[in-house]
Amino acid sequence: MIEIRNINKSYDSLQVLKGISLDIVPGEIVSIVGPSGAGKTTLLQIIGSLDRPNSGQVKYDNTDIFSLKDAQLARFRNENIGFVFQFHQLLPEFTLLENVAMPALIGGVKRSDAYKRAKELIAYLGLKDRENHRPAELSGGERQRAAVARALINKPKVVLADEPSGSLDSKNRQELHKLFFDLRRDMNQTFVIVTHDELLAADCDRIIKMRDGQIVDITKK
Repeated sequence: MIEIRNINKSYDSLQVLKGISLDIVPGEIVSIVGPSGAGKTTLLQIIGSLDRPNSGQVKYDNTDIFSLKDAQLARFRNENIGFVFQFHQLLPEFTLLENVAMPALIGGVKRSDAYKRAKELIAYLGLKDRENHRPAELSGGERQRAAVARALINKPKVVLADEPSGSLDSKNRQELHKLFFDLRRDMNQTFVIVTHDELLAADCDRIIKMRDGQIVDITKK
């Protein structure tokens, strides 16, 4: 369970988030939608501990993440939260296998165990024959699936995705959407997805609509 309580965030005189409260339950796929400037990405970054609120709490299974010291928070993030961005953010000098395994290696997992887990995820995602290719040698859809594998390597409580299909064509977009629901079915994976994609949002368990830094509507499927 992720509990988000009364989150406020300002940058100088601009208040971006205004008292946001929300619960995310295990195995849920939630979309966050709204116009540009609504505060969607800022909220996602705070849920993911990449940014700190001015006030409010984010708890993962009763752990108040912003009460942790920086080193503790970095370790918590690595072990519990996966990220998928619009532009995959794979490191160009490393192979697909190395990119996927990296968060596990950073977390102190033995190299052999990290690579074993990475190979399993890569095979699950249909990329087994591409594991020794570098990102420049992969298609857009393959790079984004590799980013999903990297997000899953440490078996996170939640995967946070920011416009994950925004740079993909319609075929790869559909395949990525299906992948999220396959991962929920097969791994009980939880997703929180910021998106402008109406089709993806409509398939989610809940649609959280934001405007002007506030939640204005919650629609359940």
